[in-house]
Amino acid sequence: MQYLDKIQYSAAYIQEKLGKTQANTVGMVTGTGLGGLVDAIETTATLSYSDIPQFPVSTVKSHAGELVSGTIEGVPVLALHGRFHLYEGFDAREVTHGIRVLGELGVKTLILTNAAGALNPSFATGAPMLIEDHINLTGTTPLRGDNVDHWGDRFPDMCAVYDPTLRTLAEGKALEAGIRLERGVYMQVMGPNMETPAETRMYRGMGADAIGMSTCMEAIAARHMSMRVMGLSCLTNKNLPDCMEEAPLEQVIARAEQSAEAITKLIRSVLKEIREPAE
Repeated sequence: MQYLDKIQYSAAYIQEKLGKTQANTVGMVTGTGLGGLVDAIETTATLSYSDIPQFPVSTVKSHAGELVSGTIEGVPVLALHGRFHLYEGFDAREVTHGIRVLGELGVKTLILTNAAGALNPSFATGAPMLIEDHINLTGTTPLRGDNVDHWGDRFPDMCAVYDPTLRTLAEGKALEAGIRLERGVYMQVMGPNMETPAETRMYRGMGADAIGMSTCMEAIAARHMSMRVMGLSCLTNKNLPDCMEEAPLEQVIARAEQSAEAITKLIRSVLKEIREPAE
């Protein structure tokens, strides 16, 4: 089965189960430890990834592996409750399968969340970071291979991956709510091993403010399909090369769960005023 056929097969099944996607539906992806974001959804239906034809199944225990349909602040949302990572053995196209399916269903705005380590020493652990740009250091891309012209150009522009209008809206809402919101550049590495002190020093020198093992693949695929993208990182720990500390997964999950309230509050306030782009 061809790549496009797989995506359309998954999308057709979802549409059969959930009905036609509303024009203003916003897509969401929950990061490690941020599954609590799903609690903010007034859920109307849930589909297990394992039940959706051609859909990958996450192997990470903190990722539920469900597509959740419902509303937040009256805005229809489709949330990927659990994502796929390169370190699990998936290729870049498999990692972005869910994003492509959302695009096929008509989603035009995507909110990505993740748990990340702070590289910028001035950033506060537990605070959300609004992603202004990213550095893809994985050595791969979901656009590798034959282009699907149905989705977008062979060489899509990446000068504004994270939508400036959505960023401005998020900054304003954070200020109104008294939420400390960091802003910076997110870097994706392959994983699953954590960074060495020497690598951490290099990454900071390259201009990264936070680091993780997801998100860039999804953002690239979304922009290829002309979606607007907003990205939020939960800063679960500090990566300071001269005083490195271990960051076990259990600790990352716990800190992300503690910080989920601020990110959820911010997303709620953004969705209250979000507007779909003109066709």
